[in-house]
Amino acid sequence: MKTRSIITAIALLVSPSLFADDTTKKEEAKPYKPDTCIVSDEKLGEMGKPYVFVHDGQEIKLCCKSCLKKFNKEPDKYLKKLVEKK
Repeated sequence: MKTRSIITAIALLVSPSLFADDTTKKEEAKPYKPDTCIVSDEKLGEMGKPYVFVHDGQEIKLCCKSCLKKFNKEPDKYLKKLVEKK
């Protein structure tokens, strides 16, 4: 039992990066500014809480999770639309 405690202590001292918080490595996503869904053009919040996710460093807000399927089929089409709305 004492040997196991010593080994554990050594492992913690030798490799603290194994237990480091990964959130410090993530970059912040670019905020989503429009108040409408880029798939359906519906006003966000009218169908309940928007579905929010990050795609290639860009925060995306959809009016509902069902719009995600359409977004995933043609993300470039919708990302282009997002650039036009800014």
